[in-house]
Amino acid sequence: MKSHATTSFATRSGRVFRLLGHLAVGVFIIATRYSRLAQAERAVVTRRWAQHALKILGVSIKVQGVNPGFYPPNTLLVANHVSWLDIVALNSCTVSRFVAKREIRKWPLIGWLAYVAGTLFIDRGNRRDASRVNQILADAMKNGGCMAVFPESTTSDGSGLLPFKASLFEAALLAGGSVQPVSLRYQRPDGSLLREAAYIDDISLLQSIGKVLSVPQIEVEISYGQPLKAGDAGLDNRFLLAEQARLEVARGLRLQLEETPQPAPTAETGA
Repeated sequence: MKSHATTSFATRSGRVFRLLGHLAVGVFIIATRYSRLAQAERAVVTRRWAQHALKILGVSIKVQGVNPGFYPPNTLLVANHVSWLDIVALNSCTVSRFVAKREIRKWPLIGWLAYVAGTLFIDRGNRRDASRVNQILADAMKNGGCMAVFPESTTSDGSGLLPFKASLFEAALLAGGSVQPVSLRYQRPDGSLLREAAYIDDISLLQSIGKVLSVPQIEVEISYGQPLKAGDAGLDNRFLLAEQARLEVARGLRLQLEETPQPAPTAETGA
């Protein structure tokens, strides 16, 4: 197996101190004036913070496709899920409010930051909770919001694509909005897949951050797929929307998937 260069202890230490300082800036902004800003102003602040955080971590962004804008209205952004870095990378280009598993709410500091920044938390073990979150998502989208979900419902190493959960796609139908598929690929400068960024295998958040800090340069390829208009022919139920969005994300990841439309919901399946 080919070995790759790692950062020096001095570089990692410098990144840690700069990252802690940048996190402190984020805490100060959220605690003092974030809630008083208009949504457009929040989006600008969030994007700038995310861009600087990536710079500290040695992460560069490579955009493919057409970015729908830094805060596109009535949009449900859906992406594959690899790392905690996904949120920072996406917000550096297209700012969204995210849906996350409720366990993140309990994370020290980060959980509070996510909550105050507008993250919606869902109990993935409770199918009924999706209905509550769907209505909140739909209302926010109808009011001009850009919301984001990771429909795989867990992280992977980025080499493949797990099936998409269809439940939260109902929000786009309720809002009559657009679904924007986005692909995230973590790679080295030579284009090879970078697995160190993946937050998998029951490692702790601190261990994952340590792995990211050890990589000299990380490139995140963000590929925007074809936007999907919820309710259009062939996209008039959440299963069809989820499958088409998955195919678009797979194209961005240069994966070949067979089209396997999900069955229509029944009383037994529900979600």
